[in-house]
Amino acid sequence: MDESELKVKLRNTQYTIRNTLEQNVAQEAASLRPLRILMIAPTSFFSDYGGHIRILEETRTLQSMGHNVAIVTYYKGSDMPGLDIRRTAPLPWHTDYEVGSSRHKLAFDVYLAWQSLVEALRYKPDVIHGHMHEGALIGGVLAKLLRKPLVFDFQGSLTAEMADHNFLDVNGRAYQLAYRLEKRIDKLPDAILTSSVKASRLLQDDFCVPPDRLYALPDCADPDRFNPEKFSEADKLALKQHLGIPPDRLIISYLGLLTDYQGIPHLIQAAARLKEAGKKAHFLIMGYPQVFHYQQMAADCGVADHVTFTGKVEYRDAPAYLALGDISVAPKMSNTEGSGKLLNYMALAQPVVAYDSPVHREYLGDLGVYAPSGDVDAFTCCLTELLHDPQRRQFLGRQLRQRAVREYNWQAAGEKIVAIYRQLTK
Repeated sequence: MDESELKVKLRNTQYTIRNTLEQNVAQEAASLRPLRILMIAPTSFFSDYGGHIRILEETRTLQSMGHNVAIVTYYKGSDMPGLDIRRTAPLPWHTDYEVGSSRHKLAFDVYLAWQSLVEALRYKPDVIHGHMHEGALIGGVLAKLLRKPLVFDFQGSLTAEMADHNFLDVNGRAYQLAYRLEKRIDKLPDAILTSSVKASRLLQDDFCVPPDRLYALPDCADPDRFNPEKFSEADKLALKQHLGIPPDRLIISYLGLLTDYQGIPHLIQAAARLKEAGKKAHFLIMGYPQVFHYQQMAADCGVADHVTFTGKVEYRDAPAYLALGDISVAPKMSNTEGSGKLLNYMALAQPVVAYDSPVHREYLGDLGVYAPSGDVDAFTCCLTELLHDPQRRQFLGRQLRQRAVREYNWQAAGEKIVAIYRQLTK
């Protein structure tokens, strides 16, 4: 090999080394730079219930880690400080959309799909993060157009929820069509975050989703905001007086949607049984919609003086209201949806009476007080036992708060989400 050939070979080697180093530096920089995440939320975000809390806390956590998040959602909902929320135009013929399944929701989602396309082209995201099945479907189309990864935040079965809301008959043809559509949607994402291990198993067993795409990411609590030590007895007494609750009654609290499948009629029936037995207990039922409907139900059952319906409670006020509870309840009868409200009960060191389900057991473990699903008499017995046992209430409450702080914190969840994002964007 002559000198000129040696020089050429040396230059080529130097070029290869430099190119490799530059690629490594670029990859390292990409792994550290802030990500741009486009979240698609097919709902009236923000509203004070369920999945909205998950979207809110995920977004806040990702922002605290230095990432940029834009949320595309329906035109209604509260604007939360510090969040980049981009809304659709309102429907010209339907301005009062309610929670749950509705034929009008199809039109809302058409508007959402168009707005999501506009925002995606403008925002140029690194990752598309779809909430609920409509968000995953819209996100799946955008992901293919933009060649970006899609992450799906699975909060329960679409067809099961529609059946729970009495929008579909499980024996009808429409249900089968919806089930097949759900199965196709579940195959679109590169990764699916599930709110429980139970949901991961459901996706594997019933919808044939490959297990390597599934990541269990349970809902979490904010133990600083939901801290029982922040609320003095004087503050709680003042709030009780404001709500008209007699000071000598133990409070059984619920915060969430007011619907039959959430078990609200069962709470009213339990209140009637406890009143008949002469127990000094008062039910504090917080949430919406259908407040008047359930107030009338309580009056018909003769317990209007033992049940207080607050209506909608703003998320910022939820800790103070929930802190009034001596016992919290989770009478939901769905086996597919998450139950994030439990984490706030736990963080506030409150014992929890719940209907027995895999999701409830996943959160509460052996520290929950369980009744067979739908059994109002058993549920009432569980409440009665706790009402008579203050030491057990305190023990369970302390242990549940420790469990929430230890196992269900948003910082750890955020790190897991970002690790998934990074893996998909390599």
